[in-house]
Amino acid sequence: MEIYSTEEQQVEAIKKFWKEYGTSIIGGAVLGLGGLFGWNYYQGHVETQREAASAAFTQVVEQAAQSQDALDNLVTQFQAEHGNSGYGPLSQLLLARAAVEAGDLAKAETLLSDALPALDSATKPMVQLRLARVQLAQEKLDAAEGTLAQVQSEAFAAQREELKGDILVKKGDTEGARAAYEAALAAGGAQTSPALQMKLDDLA
Repeated sequence: MEIYSTEEQQVEAIKKFWKEYGTSIIGGAVLGLGGLFGWNYYQGHVETQREAASAAFTQVVEQAAQSQDALDNLVTQFQAEHGNSGYGPLSQLLLARAAVEAGDLAKAETLLSDALPALDSATKPMVQLRLARVQLAQEKLDAAEGTLAQVQSEAFAAQREELKGDILVKKGDTEGARAAYEAALAAGGAQTSPALQMKLDDLA
């Protein structure tokens, strides 16, 4: 900005500046405050929705011991109201567990497969292992092997290798099964699966 030698010139310059830019300044301030208010409202709304979904999911979990039909209805209602929350896929896992307990392995396989894409990296390997077990129980050996190959987390290496051994036993690949069981033992599988050493011994 130019340097003015008198107060009158400075006052005139300020008036001129305000006349040219005053509306823009006020408008920008209003938009800024409006945006801040809108953002805070949105954040509050999201938090309220999250809390509501959490409370509703807790109710579903508490009533998960009900009959398959009752649980189906509960989860259907939950997904209609909170299906877009992070709890949506978890509710499918509850249904899958109930389906396994009821002997409906085909339904359990579908539910687990549908839930997988929405799960985080911490939960996904556990569900992949569960899906592979369900596929193995249905004698879908190639599908089970393919599912198991997706389990990359070394935290689940022992479970992965043991299940791989189980699949290979079913396929008649004794040497492959032995190698898988030995890999499971090396990954600490004996601590989580007392039957692992017995499976290996049985191959001998």
